[in-house]
Amino acid sequence: MTRKTSTPKNAAALIARGAEFSSVLLSWYRLNARRLPWRETPSLYKTVTSEFMLQQTQVKTVLPYFARWHTALPDFPALAAASEDQVLKLWEGLGYYSRARNLHRLAKAVAALPAPPKTPREWQELPGVGPYTAAAITSISFGASAACVDGNVVRILARLTADGTEYRDSATAAKAFTPLADALVPADAAGEHNQAMMELGATVCFRQNPLCLTCPVRGFCAAAARGEPAAFPKLAPKQMEQVAIARAWCERNGSLLLHRAAPDARRLASQHELPTAEHVGLPEATLAKGVLLAKKKRGITRYRITESIYTAAAPKGKLGAELVWVPVKELGTITLSGPHRRWITEIITRE
Repeated sequence: MTRKTSTPKNAAALIARGAEFSSVLLSWYRLNARRLPWRETPSLYKTVTSEFMLQQTQVKTVLPYFARWHTALPDFPALAAASEDQVLKLWEGLGYYSRARNLHRLAKAVAALPAPPKTPREWQELPGVGPYTAAAITSISFGASAACVDGNVVRILARLTADGTEYRDSATAAKAFTPLADALVPADAAGEHNQAMMELGATVCFRQNPLCLTCPVRGFCAAAARGEPAAFPKLAPKQMEQVAIARAWCERNGSLLLHRAAPDARRLASQHELPTAEHVGLPEATLAKGVLLAKKKRGITRYRITESIYTAAAPKGKLGAELVWVPVKELGTITLSGPHRRWITEIITRE
């Protein structure tokens, strides 16, 4: 449930100045846009892969993955023909692996078509493509007049209008701001406008300490005029859940025991991680009697996870189908989840 406190006139005033706003924004973008590989030599395939990689991931993290990916899989047919193991290995460390599997399925679908689709609606029928991604792909590659509305764009629009609506979450806010965002998209430069909005959110209109003094559209911003840009947007705080996981470090004859997720697992399909106490058939209290090798913390969506890694004896009897012994010297050939790759490397190096 949202509680409306803002005045619609701010949105109406911004729309009335839409052409001027877009002109100022585009002039700034053309002079200040970061040099990124998917912008410098653009193609539909580069736009699609960059959009998938950039979902919930920073540009600086994506850059080396993007380069490696395009060297190995330079186009849709190459990606469509690749094995899932190769796709996941190239993606290793980027997280949210459903993106990689969806991108793989999307490539197979596109490669089978006589021509790629050109409208947002058609793209949303493909695996892993939501409204934001569909708008980005079609506006940048085909000039479709559709706005990209993510957290960055919500933040910009909420500040431009000093919108006081209290939203339940970012998705709810994005849906509410889409009509305004669409109204601001210039028909003759939709893709460039969307990229300019993304750039503004990534490099100027930060969540904390926005660079208002150098913002090119400060003159349009109601929140800046009030002197309180950081007060917008108004989103309900996330309810975080604490999770504790005990992991087993079992070595035998130069091999490490790992848990391999099932191919159809919702998360981490076919990927390896250190096994939990449950995987090796031990109560966590018993596993915790081993030597604590590492305690690591990370966040995934609304969860704050603490993972403790203890030494443990090799399980007796026949292993379950998802437990595998992997020679330490061959760890580089398998797909490990990003955090576990780092932790295992750290422990092995230390030992």
